[in-house]
Amino acid sequence: MLKNVAAVLLDGVHPFELGVVCEVFGIDRSDDGLPVYDFAVASAEGPTLSTHAGFTLRTEHGLERLESADLIAVPAGDTYSAREFPPELLEALRRAVDRGARVLSVCSGAFVLAAAGLLDGRRCSVHWRHAEQLARQYPRTAVEPDVLYVDDGPVITSAGTAAGIDACLHIVRKEQGPEVANGIARRMVVPPHRDGGQAQYIERPLPRSSCDTVGEVLVWMERHLDEDVTVEQLAARAHMSPRTFARRFQQETGTTPYRWILRQRVLLAQRLLEATDDTVDAIAWRTGFGTAAALRHQFVRALGTTPNAYRRTFRGPEAA
Repeated sequence: MLKNVAAVLLDGVHPFELGVVCEVFGIDRSDDGLPVYDFAVASAEGPTLSTHAGFTLRTEHGLERLESADLIAVPAGDTYSAREFPPELLEALRRAVDRGARVLSVCSGAFVLAAAGLLDGRRCSVHWRHAEQLARQYPRTAVEPDVLYVDDGPVITSAGTAAGIDACLHIVRKEQGPEVANGIARRMVVPPHRDGGQAQYIERPLPRSSCDTVGEVLVWMERHLDEDVTVEQLAARAHMSPRTFARRFQQETGTTPYRWILRQRVLLAQRLLEATDDTVDAIAWRTGFGTAAALRHQFVRALGTTPNAYRRTFRGPEAA
């Protein structure tokens, strides 16, 4: 049973990510019949720490506080992706997992867990801006850049900022049931569970710099996403054979013509859902999917959420 929770801090900690952990586990909600956690904030680098926001924090606990914790949370911090961490902190985290405790990272806190070796051979999540670097620095880690959080045994990792709320509530739901998680979420005025993943928040602009021979065709394709086109038709526009065109397209864009068009159609659908009042049927027609069912299928595959849920996220519930 989850009873004892500690958040461990390093210099440069981000206040919001720390606040997420404090809000879920550090508030007495016994008046609502919710459990009270033995919660504390501990420092790995002395009693006074700077924050990313320019003020300082002071805590009375050091690493010894981690020894009794059922859950240890590591919030994000400034330059965590490019710094070394105290060996005694990494050892304390390894000991915690060995004795059966859980560890949780919020955003770039994943780099601390990776440095401790706790992500080796495990799936994990991190803010999409850090995903490539985490995978490169720690190749034994299986980074999943499109999800809000990953629960892999005793190690839970969450994506950027507010995804820490999702991960914390997931832990509560898993350990103490949905009624407790829902009660905490209600007090926090947040959804107890969010649909989709962080893919829906990632901006993916089209790279053009290396598209020397298919660049003009790409421009034409962008302007005619509502049309059904074949590789043969595109190759004719590029004055190439279909085989040569497909090879050049793959070399210069890193994907196939079909997948490129599909991704651009989803991107266009995202923009229309955010900026217009068009119905899903109308957007499906404008983006070349043809039907709302086809749009919904590809949207869920690409972003992990439905068009209506995406519109509610970015424009509010009255817009869906």
